[in-house]
Amino acid sequence: MKLYMKQKVFSWKDKFNIADEQGYTRYYAEGEVFTWGKKLHICDSTGQEVAFIRQKLMSWLPRYYVEINGVTVAAVVKEFTFFKSSYRVEGLPWQMKGDFWAHNYIMYDGQRDIMRLSKVWFTWGDSYELEIYDPGDELLCLCVALAVDCALAQ
Repeated sequence: MKLYMKQKVFSWKDKFNIADEQGYTRYYAEGEVFTWGKKLHICDSTGQEVAFIRQKLMSWLPRYYVEINGVTVAAVVKEFTFFKSSYRVEGLPWQMKGDFWAHNYIMYDGQRDIMRLSKVWFTWGDSYELEIYDPGDELLCLCVALAVDCALAQ
């Protein structure tokens, strides 16, 4: 399955619209203004909050906690590398490697690919295509992709 993440331009806070392959809005994410560290609320199409992402302050490398139903399920940590971006998903056996310049990433668990994240070029605002191989991982993959975008924007 594929999801398309599009950042809204000309906004005081981070706003993303997440649509499926047919163009229907599945989720939207909205940041908070005037907070210490980034915070994103992820809501489904009915407006119910389904996840929350918050940045850890005072961390050497960018670290974002993912909460689903009020429980912290993972932390996305940018690893220190020179030429290739690499992210670790603490709490899960997932790794993410990619090409920093082309903004193409693959998330895997050592045995199988979980998600492919690609930046869409020549658009207003940041736009990404997420190819998620297991529909059961949809929300968690979306949260990881949003955390990666926050780390890149930092």
